[in-house]
Amino acid sequence: MYIKCVLGKIMKQKNLTNKDVVELTGVSRNTVTSLSANATKRIDYDTLTALCIGLGVTPGKLLVLSDD
Repeated sequence: MYIKCVLGKIMKQKNLTNKDVVELTGVSRNTVTSLSANATKRIDYDTLTALCIGLGVTPGKLLVLSDD
């Protein structure tokens, strides 16, 4: 089991592009791209906070425990 970032899924549900998320959150484009592809091994609390506030979600919606 591992923790998985589902930013890409949330972006699809909300019909948002990487550019939209950057503008809503202030998080860098490279970070948004990596997180939306679940291609990162860690996330800073500041980044997590900005994404949650900007997208109107909780950390539990953005990060999920996965076994696949």
